[in-house]
Amino acid sequence: MKDEWIILNAGEAEIGRIKEDSRLLALLRRFLSSLIPQTYNVEINGSTVTTFKQNFNSFVTKINVDFSTDPSHTLDRRFGLAASILLCAIDGKQSS
Repeated sequence: MKDEWIILNAGEAEIGRIKEDSRLLALLRRFLSSLIPQTYNVEINGSTVTTFKQNFNSFVTKINVDFSTDPSHTLDRRFGLAASILLCAIDGKQSS
């Protein structure tokens, strides 16, 4: 029920995942649409390195990207920003 994406390296081996925060909230979001903001955790090698949090706004999709849990730059910041933009685009398609 919750969204999840696999992160692959150049050799197409899995190195991490982008996961929606909880099954219960994901299920509620499916029925209440944008009333409950989404949160995604980016996990690399089993540890959370980045969090994407959607702001509640029924007109514009905005996501806050928090890299503070990744001081060693395990996740490339450009990849993190690109993934957050992709999540906004996917969310926009699902809402229409």
